[in-house]
Amino acid sequence: MAAWFEQVARAQGEFEVVACDLKELALPLLDEPEHPRTGKYSHAHTLRWSKLTAAADAYVFVLPEYNFGPPASLLNALSYLSAEWAYKPAAFVSYGGMSGGIRAVQVAKQLMTTQKIVPLLEAVAVQNVGTLVDAEGKFQPAALHGESAAAMLKELARWAAALRPLRAPTP
Repeated sequence: MAAWFEQVARAQGEFEVVACDLKELALPLLDEPEHPRTGKYSHAHTLRWSKLTAAADAYVFVLPEYNFGPPASLLNALSYLSAEWAYKPAAFVSYGGMSGGIRAVQVAKQLMTTQKIVPLLEAVAVQNVGTLVDAEGKFQPAALHGESAAAMLKELARWAAALRPLRAPTP
């Protein structure tokens, strides 16, 4: 799913796409001694995550739904940082069973707004994802998924530009 979306985003051309797999980032359960709002990070994994996150103008989270919510790895990754997230838009590509992961997105949006992330309405929701994966494990999107991704990316670019003045350093 993430590989498909990364390819779509690169082809769209509005963003410099930097993919980040939380599994590869391997953040342990939040282990910083200071609160994230201080920005005083002591671990290399947090410094790396902070740099990646701070450099972005917008985010797209590709997430499955587990037990009606987002994966714990996403919640942990969000909790590691504070200022790096502020005034940036976020969009979602979600997948699951009948809901297509939208319940996970709704839970994630609640947390994100407390971090001053602006979650978008436009999204890609892949229902019954198991029926869209071929024998090699590759996602085979329907036309609707590509159309939804294009609309979402267009809106994400608009919001990223609109929020840019809020991200500028204040005197």
